[in-house]
Parts: sequence; structure tokens; C-alpha cells
Amino acid sequence: MRETDFVGGFAKGLKVIEAFDEAQPRLTISDVARTTGLDRATARRCLLTLAELGYAHFDGKFFELTPRILRLGHAYLSATPLPRLVQPHLDWLSERVGQSASASVLDGTEIVYVARAAQRRVMSISLVPGSRLPAYCASMGRVLLASLPEADARARIENTDRKANTAHTKTDPDELMAELARVRAQGFAVIDQELEIGLRSIAVPLENARGRVVAALNIGAPAAAVPVEEMTARFLPAMREVQATLRSLLP
Repeated sequence: MRETDFVGGFAKGLKVIEAFDEAQPRLTISDVARTTGLDRATARRCLLTLAELGYAHFDGKFFELTPRILRLGHAYLSATPLPRLVQPHLDWLSERVGQSASASVLDGTEIVYVARAAQRRVMSISLVPGSRLPAYCASMGRVLLASLPEADARARIENTDRKANTAHTKTDPDELMAELARVRAQGFAVIDQELEIGLRSIAVPLENARGRVVAALNIGAPAAAVPVEEMTARFLPAMREVQATLRSLLP
């Protein structure tokens, strides 16, 4: 892309929107400037513009995003056929195994949920389409990272804030790269309480007819109910059925 084609103001506005998250739903101008690295005057102009357009609410001190911002994410979910294609298969899979099933795509260093069929709440956080998790410690993230060239996968891992969510979380880049090699060889990933204590999950890549990985599919189960040694035997056969069915349907 030519430098003259890059709209700096638009890019700064998007950066400001991304400063808001579950941990920081209400931010001051100074908060946004510190989080984004923008100067205070630029952060102020972006925030006031968002408020003027109805994408943010300003109470005189704090800014918070309004439901109007969902139009931006809905545009993606409406435009891509992926959620519509996988949802019936997630529903079938979830009923078949009695656990929650999800599908996600890779966005930078994170996975983004695009569809979900929930049986019961296993995690402490609520996961819905649009939810994000760090790829390095999520089963769907592992299979998606494993589908990338090794240099790309390592760069994404090294650019991630790899915190140890639990005592089981792998954070060392070399250890994670070795894990990706295993995932690539066996065709699936199992996470044992690396994201959250009490949660185990298994994921497989979803390929299209050309063999390109376009998404990932997973099943999450409570650790107290499903021993890690039983994850593959209990869930992988049904997941393989969905994987094979979707191969001819995915774009």
C-alpha cells in the first residue's frame, strides 16, 4: 500500500476504539492516551468524534462505548458466511457430546469466536460470538497458530503478552513452538487448564476444499467430569465428522 493511501486519522480512531475492553469499559482521555500511545489532544479529538457520532457516551469525565459500536462487528458477522455455515454443525456436535462447542478465527495474536453452541457454562467468563481469547493458551488458538508458517507463528507468540493464567499455562516461546509442532503432526490440540482452572478443551482445524485452514472448532469440558486422557477418545471422533462435512462447504 502506498503511504498516500493510508488514512492516519482513521487508524487512530480505530486504535481508540480498541482501547476499550472488558477490563476497561470506562476510560478517561488520559487513560486512552496511555493505552494507545497517542498524545492527549489526539485521543480527545477521537473520543469526542465517537461521542458525536453516537459510538461513545461521555459523562464529563469518562467515555464508554455505546451499543451502536456493535454495528461494526455485526458487519463482519453478517458479511461472512462462516457463522451461518458452522452453527448447525456446532449445535449437532454439542448435543452429540453433551458439551459446549465453538468455532473461531485467528486475528493477530487472538482468536475471535464466530459461532458457539453452549450446553453449560464452564468458564468464569461468558463466551459469545465476538469474544476474544489469547491464541497461545487456547486450544483453537493452538491449531490456528500451527497452520501458519513457523516464522509467522513464532512472531505472533513473541508479540503476545504471555501471562501464566494458571500453574499449567505454557508461556515460553520455545515450549509453545514445540507444542505447535505436536499439534501440526497429530492434527488436534488439547488444553489442560492452561486458560482457566477447571477447563479442558480440544480443538481441530477447519479446512476448506482447497486445504486452507479458515477456522478452528473446539469442545470445552469441565476438568472434574472429563479426565484429560479421555478427551480425544470421547470427543475427537464426532469432531472429525464435523470437520469432514464442513470441508466441502467452507469458502
